[in-house]
Amino acid sequence: MAIVASIMARMNDLLGRGRPAADSTAPRRTRGLSKTVKLARAGPPRGRHLLYSPHLDGRADPGEIVWTWVPFEEDYSQGKDRPVLVVGRSGTTLLGLMMSSSAARDGQQGWYALGSGPWDHEERPSWVRMDRVLRVKEHGIRREGAVLSRARFDALSKQLRMHYGWQ
Repeated sequence: MAIVASIMARMNDLLGRGRPAADSTAPRRTRGLSKTVKLARAGPPRGRHLLYSPHLDGRADPGEIVWTWVPFEEDYSQGKDRPVLVVGRSGTTLLGLMMSSSAARDGQQGWYALGSGPWDHEERPSWVRMDRVLRVKEHGIRREGAVLSRARFDALSKQLRMHYGWQ
């Protein structure tokens, strides 16, 4: 019976339900916003600028697509792992924009069509949400996914500057 309970606890941990196992490296899910991901206002936080400086060195850098847990808008106590484009950094806090591979995002206000890339193992087209800025603690990053090309980053940056006041 203890083995079944242990297996169920581990499955709940992997699915993001309940408390993580003691040996888990996953951030704890909490009521309200995650302790590793916070929402920022739609424009850039004061004194922060768009930055492109990817380095595949194990640390998440602006211009890289990483995976982290992102809370749902309708219920911040729930969410899922998803790709996030890092667009800035302040110490160990990253500024990121969540991504989606849902074709329903095509043409929706606030979403930028990024195209496909190695961050999605199925090479599906992706969209970046420009009006929901995430502040992600560096320890909340699960893994680096890919480096976004400079040309794609610059095209997205142009939209962020034009429509959302980024510098």
